[in-house]
Amino acid sequence: MKKKMLLLNTTVLLGLGGVLSTPAYASTIQDMESQKSQIQNQRQDVQSNIKAASDELTRLQAEQDQMKAQLERLTIAEEENNKKAQKTEADIKETSKQVAQLEKEIKLLQEKLEKRNDVLKDRARSMQESGGNVEYLQVLLGSSSFGDFVDRALAVSTIVDADRGILTETKNMQDELKTKQADVKSKLANLEDMKAELDEMTVQLAAQKKQKDALAKELKDKEAKNEELKASLQSKDSSLANEQSTLEQNIKDQKAAEEAARKAAEQAQKAAAAPAEKADSSSAKAEAPKASSNDVAPTSAPAPKASNVVTVGNRWIGNSAYVFGGGRSQSDINHGLFDCSSFVHWAYSQVGVNLGPLGSVSTETLKHAGTQVSSSQMQPGDLVFFDTYKKDGHVGIYVGGGKFIGAQSSTGVAIANMSSGYWKQKFNGRVVRI
Repeated sequence: MKKKMLLLNTTVLLGLGGVLSTPAYASTIQDMESQKSQIQNQRQDVQSNIKAASDELTRLQAEQDQMKAQLERLTIAEEENNKKAQKTEADIKETSKQVAQLEKEIKLLQEKLEKRNDVLKDRARSMQESGGNVEYLQVLLGSSSFGDFVDRALAVSTIVDADRGILTETKNMQDELKTKQADVKSKLANLEDMKAELDEMTVQLAAQKKQKDALAKELKDKEAKNEELKASLQSKDSSLANEQSTLEQNIKDQKAAEEAARKAAEQAQKAAAAPAEKADSSSAKAEAPKASSNDVAPTSAPAPKASNVVTVGNRWIGNSAYVFGGGRSQSDINHGLFDCSSFVHWAYSQVGVNLGPLGSVSTETLKHAGTQVSSSQMQPGDLVFFDTYKKDGHVGIYVGGGKFIGAQSSTGVAIANMSSGYWKQKFNGRVVRI
């Protein structure tokens, strides 16, 4: 009986030994470990792409927010400039009425002067016939026009009192009407120039809005595509994670089976050596290694601070809009709404220089705010003036290299070239050093 048990145990041992001697388990586990490693590498690539997509989404959203804020500024600027254009147009109509009224008055005066001319001629002829004052006759005969006659006649000291009164009154009326007409025509010309400037500004703002609307739409499309790409990558990563989890479980099961077979072989060996001895069976569980990754949040460097008047306005480049008369309240400044003179006032205030009351600052006040120097001695920080809709109608801060920074109607706050093109033509040579 013992011989039969020994033979049976030997047969079982040899059979298990044959199973363990084959490379089936090792090969299967090795293949699965290799597949797991490949999937982990793929997941690393996918997760890297997901992070890149997330970073791009953050950038696009920030750009979208900035674009939205600029569109809001341009909308406000457009509304304000439209209001000023409407008011200017009303002022032009009123001033045109004044010009028309003065022209009527001038016409009536001319008719009145013609009648007085006839009266004076009759007086002169009467004096000539009666042997009157020769000097008075020479004044009349030597004048090139009636206006010239009035000026010359008043210089003659021997004119009769009645004629002198007529001539003096006529002279005063002429001078008064000429002054009124010159003032009103000058006001009308300035208003028409301002209206043209505002109309051009409205066109430029509309063009900027159209361009930025198109850019905002393009950013929105990019954002949608990037969201789609990110979702696709996340889906792929989830699929790879499932495959990895399945492989890890298979490896665990395979290792458990191998361990069970090994222990069964050991038990068979013990049974063969001592048939009467009973072996206790046990199982072992292996834990799969856990993978971990640490994402480092990107840090942004602090924004550089402006150090002087030449660079302090750079923060408004691309973040501002031009409003005729804007920048004279804290609300306007907070929203980046300036005109040329209020921007200069703001820039100098940032470096501790007060250029007078903000509410009344203009190109006229700024050109008297410092010392005028030759344009050949121009240096960074000097104020430079341009003749636009009127003389000294625009001002900026020279930054060097033939360029200046200012609030331009076409761009808002920007650096412009005054060495060539439009601004070179408009630069009038006035340079003021603060």
